[in-house]
Amino acid sequence: MRMSQLFGRTLREAPADAEIASHQWLVRAGFIRPLGAGIFSYLHLAQRTIMKIQAILREEMNAIGGQEISMPVVHPADLWRETGRWYQIGSEMGRFKDKNERDMVLAMTHEEVVADLVRTEIQSYKQLPRLIYHIQTKWRDDPRPRAGLIRVREFTMKDSYSLDADLDGLDVQYRAHYQAYFRIFERCGLSVVAVKADVGMMGGKLAHEFMYLTPVGEDTLLVCGECGYTANRQIARFRKPAAAVEEPGALQPVATPETKTIEDLAKLLGVPEAKTAKAVFMVATLQQERQDREQFVFAVVRGDMDVNETKLTNALHAKDLRPALEAEIRAVGAVPGYASPVGLRGVLVVVDDAVPASPNLVAGANRDGYHLLNVNYGRDFSADLVADIAVAEEGAACPECGAAMRTYRGVEVGNIFKLGTRYSDALGCTYLDRDGRNRPVVMGSYGIGVGRLLACVAEEHHDAKGLVWPVTVAPYAVHIVGFKGQEVAAEGVYKALQDGGIEVLYDDRDESPGVKFNDADLIGIPIRLTVAARALREGGVEMKLRRAEKAEVVPLAEVVARVRASIAEMEAEIAGTLVAVGYDG
Repeated sequence: MRMSQLFGRTLREAPADAEIASHQWLVRAGFIRPLGAGIFSYLHLAQRTIMKIQAILREEMNAIGGQEISMPVVHPADLWRETGRWYQIGSEMGRFKDKNERDMVLAMTHEEVVADLVRTEIQSYKQLPRLIYHIQTKWRDDPRPRAGLIRVREFTMKDSYSLDADLDGLDVQYRAHYQAYFRIFERCGLSVVAVKADVGMMGGKLAHEFMYLTPVGEDTLLVCGECGYTANRQIARFRKPAAAVEEPGALQPVATPETKTIEDLAKLLGVPEAKTAKAVFMVATLQQERQDREQFVFAVVRGDMDVNETKLTNALHAKDLRPALEAEIRAVGAVPGYASPVGLRGVLVVVDDAVPASPNLVAGANRDGYHLLNVNYGRDFSADLVADIAVAEEGAACPECGAAMRTYRGVEVGNIFKLGTRYSDALGCTYLDRDGRNRPVVMGSYGIGVGRLLACVAEEHHDAKGLVWPVTVAPYAVHIVGFKGQEVAAEGVYKALQDGGIEVLYDDRDESPGVKFNDADLIGIPIRLTVAARALREGGVEMKLRRAEKAEVVPLAEVVARVRASIAEMEAEIAGTLVAVGYDG
């Protein structure tokens, strides 16, 4: 490809809304252009890298028995009604009506479509197991798109779906994906960690997320350096400090004027925050006969902890959760800043599982300026639900070994789910077993966001001058920089590399050497060949790796061989990172 013919151009400055390095460099280097909030066009260079990533995805999916298919991006809403997700998913789902006034859905994912295929194509145990996948456009109307390709609304995903006769078969395919995903990310030049995660709208019994650790990530991960326990904070468990054993004291009101925070309350009364009860008011959207209804929720955790909204949402099986308004809080008889479940009626009370084991807590009196001493669960109030609803913080004790855990920020680049029979049951996906009995097909779902993976590779592989692509996903392997007066020699090198089957970007533009060198660094292709008079006088061209500081002169007759050797060396380095990763279930 000649740069004089390349569609798109490099930019000297990053756009003002580009918050992170990958967004800045991908725009400046001419890889992507924004169309709207969370909607991007991929220009030629980006598309070539995307194709490299997709080739890796296909190779690894095929290696574990995958069969590539293609499924529509527009679905009849009736399919989503059958599984219930039409009612469970909020405004992120793209809904519209066709010209016949039928409800339609823009694909967020394809479990419903797969299940519809399964109920027509799978009849017998002899047709199982199977693994199908596709690489397809998705739409999720995210209210907060940000960070370039990290969080978008329209995106391309590789999603695969395993079909098995039983849970043992699902476990085999889940483990196969677990290993394949590490291979995919390592082949793209990205190191990741796998963490247990919330199943979210997908449903099922188990999920793992593959996380690229980076300060720009929106997810927080809890990691134990001793035993290897890892989990997204959304679901992370931890050992909660045990409360001292005490005899229940007499309930006693105490004046606490202008004391509306746990910190102020603990200081005023001279007690540790763990001896207080923290009230959090939420309104949950619950489903009743597929109709939404709002329910006021009074959540209580110990004062040394915070409420984890994901855990609370899951405990309630809620569709959505939002903070309660002050008017809603007062309407149930609670007083903001001085609230507790003591004496309240007609509210849904959820308490963290550490609260019943913590005697004589200080809690609100539901009266301005007053709290209650010696509040005890079971005697003074009870809950509709007791569950783990507390957030695991930095230093929290590991649930497995008790060691202090660390927190890290990360970006989710892939996920895998054990769906079980959640969709098979809903859509009637059954097969006849060896004894002629109907059994539900057991499903798994596995996704990788292609554009987000591209962005994370760019986030990991850049320097102060621009992108530094791993050779496996670089848009081209070689970038030729030709100067005025050396066109004949540059054309010869270009032709020799092309004839040798090497992918080349040739800067044949009428630009200064400085502009050409800056653009080469900005675009980040692994090998740069400079065809200049000085090197030609020595009988060769200047060869420099993008990641290296120094260049060397390579004889013209050896250019193709030396380039091939450098490419092979870089590929071998990445191949050397591919190791078996155990999954213990």
